[in-house]
Amino acid sequence: MEEKNKGTKRYYSIGEVAQMLQVNASLLRYWETEFSILKPGKNRKGNRQFTEQDIENLRLIYHLVKKSGYTLEGAKKRIKEIKAETGKQAELARSLRRIRNALQNLLNTLEEPPDISEKHV
Repeated sequence: MEEKNKGTKRYYSIGEVAQMLQVNASLLRYWETEFSILKPGKNRKGNRQFTEQDIENLRLIYHLVKKSGYTLEGAKKRIKEIKAETGKQAELARSLRRIRNALQNLLNTLEEPPDISEKHV
């Protein structure tokens, strides 16, 4: 599959994904049984339908196992660590957004012109 077509489809077949990663479809089916983050949907015929998120998860697994030399158990542990790190980063980002909004509200309050209506004439 050409890279320029990536992102134009909603679902990819196991053959397309195997070709993207240059692995056998049987390896993808095996990884599906080993890694809980892999849960491709299935169509009426029972064929796996991989989303972009599934493909990103497979790329991570591929990188850990094939490129970095992790065992399957080591890769599972590292994925849990990555998820925990990502969760902490997301919480930090939410906190920073709340602080930014509070500061923006404060700035808006300070920039409002004072109410100078004549009340005691």
